[in-house]
Amino acid sequence: MSPVLGAAVAYVIGAVPIGFLIARAFGVGDIRRHGSGNIGMTNVLRTAGKLPAILTLLGDVVKGALAVIAGGAVADAGVTGYAVSAVAAVAGNCWSVFLRFRGGKGVATGLGALLVLVKLALVPAALVFLVVTLTTRYVSLGSLLASIGVPVVAWALGYPGPAVIASAVVAGIIVLRHHANITRLLDGTESRMGERAKIA
Repeated sequence: MSPVLGAAVAYVIGAVPIGFLIARAFGVGDIRRHGSGNIGMTNVLRTAGKLPAILTLLGDVVKGALAVIAGGAVADAGVTGYAVSAVAAVAGNCWSVFLRFRGGKGVATGLGALLVLVKLALVPAALVFLVVTLTTRYVSLGSLLASIGVPVVAWALGYPGPAVIASAVVAGIIVLRHHANITRLLDGTESRMGERAKIA
């Protein structure tokens, strides 16, 4: 089997729109029409409440991990297969074939994928996320700083090159998907954790 086939498997699993499906199940309808328009945990929290948000978070994390495990097994190419699958899983979440190549921002799915690939590097990243998010109440800022730190820590811990590169690409995708959040953070207009969105 080739890493390309493994990546295809990981992409399809990563593309399953967990937040979109959960929001529908809780009667919100199309989550993309509410709040920020994103299908991730933060917008589900603001739009549908805590339980749907928790289910979305857990679902996306599990989805990311399963995508890498399945994709890596299909690829049968060692760490390279798992690394390629991690990137493909996050790409699937962000540009889902099931949502006409639109999707989430890759944070929770990336967390699940990198838990398989560079799990020890996520410990300091998790601390950064918690400290930044709890002190500023900006989930986006915590996510950005945590994701950027993962490849640096992975490199420092001596993880294989493909794993470090994959974690850097995942971080890059997350930063790219947060471009609007970065603009709002700079402008001082970014929404804070706990602010509830209005349902149209």
